[in-house]
This record gives sequence, C-alpha cells and structure tokens, in this order.
Amino acid sequence: MDITVLSAYETSAQEFFEAIKKAKADIVVDVRLHNTNQLAGFTKEGDLAYFIPTILNIPYVHDTRFAPSETLLSSYLEGGLSFERYGKSYRREMEAKNGKDLFLSSYPYASVVIIGTATRKRHSHAEVLKQYLEEQ
Repeated sequence: MDITVLSAYETSAQEFFEAIKKAKADIVVDVRLHNTNQLAGFTKEGDLAYFIPTILNIPYVHDTRFAPSETLLSSYLEGGLSFERYGKSYRREMEAKNGKDLFLSSYPYASVVIIGTATRKRHSHAEVLKQYLEEQ
C-alpha cells in the first residue's frame, strides 16, 4: 500500500486536489476528529464527500476510528503536550485497538491518501498513522 498524507489546512483547493491526483489515490481517508468547522474551509466533511468522488472519481471516507481521542487531541492543541509525546500516546491508542489490521482490512487499496491536520506550526497524528501502518 502506498500512503500519502495531506493536510487539510494551509493549502489551496487546486494544490490539494492536484496532490491527490499526483498520488494516484484509490481512496481518500479523512482521519480528522473534527472536520466540520469553518476552519476546515473547502475540506469540510460534506464538501469533500461531494468534491472527491465528483472531481477525482474515487471514494471519500471520514473515519474517526483513526483519529486521536478528544482528550489526547486537546492535550496537544491546548495543553502544551509535545508532538513527540502526543505521537507516542496516539500510537498506543492505535495499538490498543489493533489499528494496523483494522486500517488494512478496512482499506485494501494500492494507494491511499490520508487527510490530517498539519500546519506550518504543528504536526498531525496522520503522520504517525502513516509511519505506524508502514512498519513491517
């Protein structure tokens, strides 16, 4: 499986959709816990559920089983938790639910784009998820 992580933030629609095309994605999996607020812009769940199949002719799925818990996310965004500790804690959450097998059985595609929340100032759990899924 080829996995590409894209951020839903700080990008134009053109850059976003071109990156999905370039990845030759078979599916887009949105692993954001919150993807309905105005900060998501054109990447709100309802919009992507329309845009991705219409523009790219591939499925779009919002799957919070691969999002961090609300408590962990708040600790990172508001509580000053370092990305290193956040990533380790997120990974433990994934391991507790056998996340690798769950993801691979849910999305048996050759090329997957995972939508995360990275910005110029912060990393995303999607980066940790990609690393976790690619480990042998």
